[in-house]
Amino acid sequence: MAGGNKSSVTELILLGLFPEFRHATVLNSVIILVYILAFLGNVLLIVLIWGDPRLHTPMYILLSQLSLIDLTLTSTIVPKMATAFFTGDRTISWIGCGTQSFFFLTLGMSECLILTLMAYDRYLAVCSPLRYSAIMSPRSCLRMAAGCWAGGSVSSFIHTVYPMHFPVCGSRQIQHFFCEVPVLIKLSCEDTSVYQLVVVVTSAVLHALHCCSSCPSGSKKVLATCCSHLAVVSLFFGPNIFIYMTFTSSHSAEQDQALSVFSNILTPTLNPLIYSLRNKEVLAALRKLARRHAGPSGGRG
Repeated sequence: MAGGNKSSVTELILLGLFPEFRHATVLNSVIILVYILAFLGNVLLIVLIWGDPRLHTPMYILLSQLSLIDLTLTSTIVPKMATAFFTGDRTISWIGCGTQSFFFLTLGMSECLILTLMAYDRYLAVCSPLRYSAIMSPRSCLRMAAGCWAGGSVSSFIHTVYPMHFPVCGSRQIQHFFCEVPVLIKLSCEDTSVYQLVVVVTSAVLHALHCCSSCPSGSKKVLATCCSHLAVVSLFFGPNIFIYMTFTSSHSAEQDQALSVFSNILTPTLNPLIYSLRNKEVLAALRKLARRHAGPSGGRG
């Protein structure tokens, strides 16, 4: 058949994070440590938000959703990567690869939509305060957040099932540490340029949607109020623009891996810090939680 030897694949091989790196053990150990910090930081932020009634507002509800996405996203990637490295078993089933890709895409697209909703929330709070309570009630906020999860799931299902139908030719090795669509389509022996164009267009629409919500003209107050959000958006969208809005042939496997580590492992670690260090309400909730747990021992002292 034209295009190479097409094969029915049941297993793939994940080569891991920078497989040629001399100090791979140190690198993977650092990644695991960062993952633990990201997990604990996001869990703490969720506990603070849902444990303090003063934080039961749309802005913090959305922030808790972002933290839930971040801790789940890192858990979709890092445990499998660490297990493969330290056990030496780098194989992953075709179904397992598709499952990992589906959850990763669901969380990534949901995060994109949640960030857009957070930008819209801040826009309304600053530019249309009289309409804010009517549009962004806690109940409607939860419905919007559920819509973000649903939209991410549907889009992810399409972007997982379709590329998984491309036949694989030759090597079953994936030059990455997890199953991601841009690297999966590199294994195909068919022309995937049309699908890649669809990915680029989809990514462009999502990014444009967020920009329209984040950048109201002539509003310096919004920039001052939303500096934390803008920092998170830059960390999230910057690497993903390069990965998903350029064709896979235009960048190397090492570039993909480095950007994936930054966007999907380091950024979820930084998000709780960015949103909490400059936020008086979150810091107050943290102090309240600390006093609650230190109270009994302090009283005995």
